Amino acid sequence: MIITEIKKEKGRRKSRQVFLDGRYALSLAAELAEKEGLQVGQELSRERLKALADREQLDRCLEVARLLLRYRPRSQAELRQRLAQRGFASTIVEAALRKLREQDQVDDAAFARFWRENREAFSPRSLRLTRLELKRKGVAEDMIDLAVAGMDDGESAYRAARGKAAKLPRADYAAFRRRLGGYLHRRGFSYTVAEKTIEKLWQENGELPAEE
Repeated sequence: MIITEIKKEKGRRKSRQVFLDGRYALSLAAELAEKEGLQVGQELSRERLKALADREQLDRCLEVARLLLRYRPRSQAELRQRLAQRGFASTIVEAALRKLREQDQVDDAAFARFWRENREAFSPRSLRLTRLELKRKGVAEDMIDLAVAGMDDGESAYRAARGKAAKLPRADYAAFRRRLGGYLHRRGFSYTVAEKTIEKLWQENGELPAEE
């Protein structure tokens, strides 16, 4: 097969359309086409054509993955799912993930630490719920164990509820307890931890729970 034309792709200045024997064959990034030294009149074997197509797909897959990682760190399982949804073949996705691992751009252990720290700083959860969230993200159990080591549900519940408690009316302990309890339960805290946290926050204002 002979390259009969190489032209800019409409609407994509940095892409080149490659024509073989007068027919459109594939699109490549301009940088890749230049790096590979493609020229009109050059002969391309089917193997070379497939290798070029795979390289282009890998480069595009990496571009999408890095764009996703700009928003926040992600687990490998998350990236695998998102890239598959974009239509990339599994072999291309795995090659992209391998390259990202080699470049330390994706690391499930680091992602698990980030997830815990982010939750603790902005939206504390219970140890159980944090573990569940990481499991849903596809993080391995041993990495989850390391990431959540040292978490204290009592401290987390207090941090989670402190801001919410400040906004609740203090005229009625039962209502305060019900609303704050629901808030803590939705974040995975047990009944016992929630009750202790509610009483602590109520008493911090010099008030005691009403006798039931």
